[in-house]
Amino acid sequence: MDIHHLVNLTARAWCLEILACLARGTPGRQAPLLAATGAGRTAFRDSLNHLIDLGLLARTPGHGHPLRPEFRLTSTGREAAAMADRILAIPQPGGGTLLRLSWTLPILALTGTPQRFSGLRAGLGRITDRALSVRLKGLEAEAWLLRDIDIQARPPMPTYRAINQGLRIIRAIIG
Repeated sequence: MDIHHLVNLTARAWCLEILACLARGTPGRQAPLLAATGAGRTAFRDSLNHLIDLGLLARTPGHGHPLRPEFRLTSTGREAAAMADRILAIPQPGGGTLLRLSWTLPILALTGTPQRFSGLRAGLGRITDRALSVRLKGLEAEAWLLRDIDIQARPPMPTYRAINQGLRIIRAIIG
């Protein structure tokens, strides 16, 4: 999956869980999806609308009450749902809350090979330095990323690469 599509997909907290639930066969109505994800109503609604805007979900025509519509995966949505299911099938410490945070998956996707801070920032596009720094520290604290410092270079240059769970998630993204 393209890094920009991954950034857009993970811009809302519950998008991965909604897609994974649909991939696993949860009915495409709001009540079953809401119960399966455990999301709050407002965050769930925002994530659902975001998936529709991205073209990954569509209302099922002719089905469901106007106030309780049914949804189906589009063809690109099926690919994204399979990826989300692979990612969420990996056991996550803390219930997977780190995966719901913005920028986690795109950063991991770029750190399959060692990357410098500036390379990550350039690869992610619109991320701020602070957001990237905070997310890198969080991933390093969970041992999903390793920060290596090349002391031979002047000035010493840190590089980041995925390890442990981070590598498993990269493999799940790639398929």
